[in-house]
Amino acid sequence: MELSFGFILSIIIAIYLAIDAPKHEKSPWVWGILGFLFGPIVLGIYLIKTGRKVAGWIIVIISIILVLFIILLVIAGFFLVFSTM
Repeated sequence: MELSFGFILSIIIAIYLAIDAPKHEKSPWVWGILGFLFGPIVLGIYLIKTGRKVAGWIIVIISIILVLFIILLVIAGFFLVFSTM
């Protein structure tokens, strides 16, 4: 279920970026593809570049914190699995 949520979120972000990019004279293909591949981080960067800096920085910071948290959880999981052997 989590995998499908992330996939759906990436699609929604890509569609939003592809629709909104021409309004700010940006390439919809580039931003749509980047939004699909990298998700919320690219959305935050796009918002920063288009003048919505507060929302953009909030999204970027939260995305980076979540990515770091997931990396720490994976490292802790490996540590727990391999330390019991």
